[in-house]
Amino acid sequence: MEPGLYHLLFISAALFFIGVYGFLTRRNLIAMLMSIELILNSVNLNFIAFNKYVWADKLDGLFFTIFVIAIAAAEAAVAIAIIINLTKNFQSIDVEETEEMKY
Repeated sequence: MEPGLYHLLFISAALFFIGVYGFLTRRNLIAMLMSIELILNSVNLNFIAFNKYVWADKLDGLFFTIFVIAIAAAEAAVAIAIIINLTKNFQSIDVEETEEMKY
C-alpha cells in the first residue's frame, strides 16, 4: 500500500516540529545544526510529496529539492568550519560560551 499525501505531510510536520524543538532546547552547536538539517529535510519531503501527488507531470519539486540539498550542504560546511574555529578558541561548543564573540 502506497502512502498518500496526508501521510507524507504528517511525517514532514513531525520532522519539522522535532527540528524546531531540538533547535530551541539544545545548547550544543552540533545538535542545533542537526536540528536545522531536520527542518530542511522536512521541507524537502514536502516538495517531493506535492510534486508526486499534485503536479505529477512536472519536475519543479525535484529541482527545488536538489537546490535545497545543495544549500544545506554549503550551510553545513560553513557551520562546521565555525564550530571547529570555536572549539580551537574556546575549547567548547556550548552556545552560552559563544557570547564572548560579541566583544
